[in-house]
Amino acid sequence: MSTSQQDVNFKELIKRPVCFIGLGFGSGLAPVAPGTFGTIAAIPIYLLMQNLSLVTYLILTLIGFILGVWICERSAEWLGREDPGAVVWDEIVGYLITMIAAPTGWFWILTGFVLFRFFDIVKPWPICLADKEIHGGLGIMVDDVIAGIFACILIQFAYYLS
Repeated sequence: MSTSQQDVNFKELIKRPVCFIGLGFGSGLAPVAPGTFGTIAAIPIYLLMQNLSLVTYLILTLIGFILGVWICERSAEWLGREDPGAVVWDEIVGYLITMIAAPTGWFWILTGFVLFRFFDIVKPWPICLADKEIHGGLGIMVDDVIAGIFACILIQFAYYLS
């Protein structure tokens, strides 16, 4: 079934669990800045994961990425577009990558949010290259993974300097 983002309603989305996850539990249906709303949806997930051991956190984030390739592919197929803005599972995983081993506290949660959104929106090299050259579910995910890595490095550097 091919449908546009404007045609999607929450009731329809709930009937498709993979798409419900792919569209960030509905946050990707925001009429403006769905990526930002998808990243906001990642914060409670991070809060649930922040006290896990680093190994467990990394394993869950890796599982989120691996499943995310399939989830984003299926969601994009359902919406009938290659990389629809409504598909925001990639933002959720990207934010979780940003917050790997991050210091605790709201300052760092918000700093991670701002840094991740900056890299995801501006798409400096090699993020822009990945965004243009890699397609399908993997393409949807990879640019946000790289943005998350960049943001994670900056958080660690800022914490080291503080």
